[in-house]
Amino acid sequence: MPVSEIENYRNLILENIEYDYLCREFSLYREDLDEIVELIVETVCAKRQATRIAGSDFPHEVVRSRFLKLTSEHIRFVMDCMKKNTTDVRNMKQYLLTTLFNAPTTINNYYTSQVNHDMNAGGW
Repeated sequence: MPVSEIENYRNLILENIEYDYLCREFSLYREDLDEIVELIVETVCAKRQATRIAGSDFPHEVVRSRFLKLTSEHIRFVMDCMKKNTTDVRNMKQYLLTTLFNAPTTINNYYTSQVNHDMNAGGW
């Protein structure tokens, strides 16, 4: 893929996730945010038939499409998951790929679970 096309995808991704806003919000975690952005760009720009996510092979076009639809809300969710993770992650790249890929389909249930937990724990 030509460098100009990679840069076009990077710019699209930065716009989609409202990168400038996230940089202000996660100023202490800027390097983590930049690593996530580069992983998204790398994944979107890869030329392959399939991409392995959580031990399963998905058609790469499905992965690319989902990654191009990520928003700041999804990145915020992934960053929150990373901050709360206490397990030893042996393959950080695969962990992040899985979390990013699943973010659009798990974010609502995650926050519903958090609210239910807080309400039952007297957090309200």
